[in-house]
Amino acid sequence: MKTKTIKKDKVNIITLGCSKNMVDSEVLSGQLKASEIDVVHENKKKDHNIVIVNTCGFIEKAKEESINTILEQVDLKQKGKIDKLYVTGCLSHRYRDDLEKEIPEVDAWFGTELVGERFLATPQHYAYLKISEGCNRTCAFCAIPLMRGNHVSKNIEDIVKEAEILVKKGVKEIMLIAQELTYYGLDIYKKRMLADLLKHLSDVKGLEWIRLHYAYPHKFPLEVLDVMRERKNICNYLDMPLQHAADNMLKAMKRQITREEMEELITTTREKVPGICLRTTLIAGFPGETSDDVEKLKLFLQQHRFDRVGIFTYSHEEGTSAFDLKDNIPQKEKERRAEEIMEVQQEISFEKNQQKLGKTFKVLVDKKEAGRYLGRTEFDSVEVDNEVIGEFVNVQILKAYDYDIEGKVV
Repeated sequence: MKTKTIKKDKVNIITLGCSKNMVDSEVLSGQLKASEIDVVHENKKKDHNIVIVNTCGFIEKAKEESINTILEQVDLKQKGKIDKLYVTGCLSHRYRDDLEKEIPEVDAWFGTELVGERFLATPQHYAYLKISEGCNRTCAFCAIPLMRGNHVSKNIEDIVKEAEILVKKGVKEIMLIAQELTYYGLDIYKKRMLADLLKHLSDVKGLEWIRLHYAYPHKFPLEVLDVMRERKNICNYLDMPLQHAADNMLKAMKRQITREEMEELITTTREKVPGICLRTTLIAGFPGETSDDVEKLKLFLQQHRFDRVGIFTYSHEEGTSAFDLKDNIPQKEKERRAEEIMEVQQEISFEKNQQKLGKTFKVLVDKKEAGRYLGRTEFDSVEVDNEVIGEFVNVQILKAYDYDIEGKVV
């Protein structure tokens, strides 16, 4: 008679959405590992019996992807290929009651609150470091405060300790993330403390690169730029989402800043940190946007020549103040405007890459693919891929394209 073997549980975590969700998944992994439960991320071998989907609920496309992923796992459960299915993250937090009724096959739904030590899902040589949770801003298009709550800063000592632990694990680069970096410290220290935090982090031995993501432009703490210029291991890189450049759009979006103030900040930033890489994100098709507004945005890009630009089409999100406005621009037109804006940026990016020809940069090698090594300078942020090398080399740039450059190790 055959005896049935009792198989040990193995959990597969599927992470959707932004890098903040990735950190949450890493914390969850750490908790499960501490309980002696086997954990994998995005498991391709299908040798797991429990799945946790960490969802995103930021915009409509992200919600659709999350729902489709959940339904795919429900199908696997119904076919007997997995035993348990759990859902966590922003979508689950925001729509939990409705989802429980619509998808009863899910064993349990959880929100966004996670604390604890992390088990890295990124390659060993880099990691995201979340310095706060939630957001106090009231941007008209954004549902994040509905899902993540008000801004809560971690204290400096805990962040530095986490960075030290990451470095001991082999991490050479950390990317600071939050819903809004520049608000850091106001709640617990009663003043903006990002510059002080950076000083403490830059003193961590073995930490070679520190990168800043999601810096809100309103009341930007300029002392951050002084620290960036003075400390060699803080990358001359700043991700500052501006969203638009037409004043009427900025006002409608409730961004608390004018085009003139943004232009002053850009100028000051480049004066304080010569050669800094500036990245921004924009929104196309916000309610009431006209072709004239699009032209103003294109002119803004041509004048200020950002190194990196990302663009989203507006998503009409219930619970946001913009939901009361008429979503009067068809999706195809939103996409057309986004493409038109990115055509302007494509030319700028190509010209900026051409200027790198013949120059030598310190490069962090991320992976080997099709016989070539792929890496990043301090002016480039990361894409997650687990086939990694993680070594620093000096590379002379030989070819330049719209969004990529090629070179040789020197």
